[in-house]
Amino acid sequence: MAEQLDIMDHKILNLLQQDSSWSVKDIAGKVGLSQSPTYERIKRLKSEGYIEKYVALVNREKLGKHLMVICTVTLKEQSIETLKNFERDIIQLDQVLEVMCIAGSSDYLLKIAIEDVNTYHTFVIEKISSIANISNLSSSFVLKEIKKETAIPLPLK
Repeated sequence: MAEQLDIMDHKILNLLQQDSSWSVKDIAGKVGLSQSPTYERIKRLKSEGYIEKYVALVNREKLGKHLMVICTVTLKEQSIETLKNFERDIIQLDQVLEVMCIAGSSDYLLKIAIEDVNTYHTFVIEKISSIANISNLSSSFVLKEIKKETAIPLPLK
């Protein structure tokens, strides 16, 4: 059974969300613990699933992905098999960064990073449209990202 998180765990998680490259020594100094208990806490947070993985956030535009698209997908049929088949196929596409199953008028929300509108058009025709059971696809082009955050702030009370 997972332990309840305390203020020290919150401090550690907040720091790691800011910069996961900090060493245990750096984190220990910032939270006011010695290295050994800090290491043990981080290890426990990983084993209990609070920390899923460490990643580097890259600048997509510097990598030539100038267009961000939010795409909704509605399937013709929503059986367990057809949902699983769609999910299996859509996650294979490198341009698709996120896939979320949603409630409402659409079945899925996709976040897609791609070079430009022309490349996106080709991508839709050649890749997404080849996935079976799609009834409707609606695309919105992101004009400006106002807030882009990955951290979930934890209270320090």
